Amino acid sequence: MFLIGHLSDPHLDGTEVARQRLRRVVDYLKAFSRPVDVVLVTGDLADHGLAAEYAEIAAELALDVPVLMLPGNHDVSAPLRAGLPIESPGEGHPVHQVRDVGPARFVLLDTSVPGEDHGLLSAESLKWLAAVLDEPVDGPLFVAFHHPPNELRHPVLDQWILQDAEPFAAVLRGRPITALLTGHVHNGVSTTFAGHPLLVAPGIRSTAPLPFEPAAANGLVDVEAPPGLALHLAAEGQPLVTIYRTLPTTA
Repeated sequence: MFLIGHLSDPHLDGTEVARQRLRRVVDYLKAFSRPVDVVLVTGDLADHGLAAEYAEIAAELALDVPVLMLPGNHDVSAPLRAGLPIESPGEGHPVHQVRDVGPARFVLLDTSVPGEDHGLLSAESLKWLAAVLDEPVDGPLFVAFHHPPNELRHPVLDQWILQDAEPFAAVLRGRPITALLTGHVHNGVSTTFAGHPLLVAPGIRSTAPLPFEPAAANGLVDVEAPPGLALHLAAEGQPLVTIYRTLPTTA
C-alpha cells in the first residue's frame, strides 16, 4: 500500500491561528502507527507570498517523510523557490516539478497566474506536461495542481477555477493517470475530469460553505470550521481509495 497525506491551503501568515491549524493536521499524521509515504500540499502555502511565510511552512513541514509542495494563487514564485525544497527547472514562474517517491510519480503543475485568483495553463506548460506524460511509469501516476477545473455552482469560487480547461483535458485523456489531486476551493470534493478521478483536499485554514449551506459568519469562508485533509491509498491491482478527515482544532 502507498499512502498519501494530501493537504491544501494552509495560508500561513505568521499568526498563531493559522500555524495551529496546520499543526493539528501534521500532529494527526505524526500519530499514525504506519507513517504516510508522502505528504502533498496543493498550494496556497503562504497567504501573502512572503519569504517569512515560506520559512514558516518549511519549519512546520520538516517531516521524516518526503513533502511535495506546489504553488497556489496566494503564492509568489521567487520567494517560494528560495525558501522551499522545490525541484523545478528554470527560474521564476511557472514552478512545474516532477517528483518520484517510491513507486509513484507526481507531476506537480503550477496553475497560478501572477496577481490573479483564477488558474490557467499556457500552451508551453501543456507541451511540457505532454512530454512528461509520454515518459513510461510503472507505478501510480498522480497529476497535482492548485486550481480545479470543475465548477461547484458557487458564485464566487467558480470565477477562480482553472480557465480554458479543454486543452488541459485533451492532454490528460487516455493517459494512465491514477488521479488528479487539487485544492483551492476549501472543500473536500470527489468528481472526475478528462476521464480521471479529480480529488480535491479540504482547506486547512478555512472552509467555504456552498450557497445552500449555512453562511459563514464572516463572509466567504468559515474560519471556525475544523481543518481537514485527504488520505489517498493506492495498492497494486486495486482502485484508489480516498478518505476525507476533519479534525478538531484541539487534541
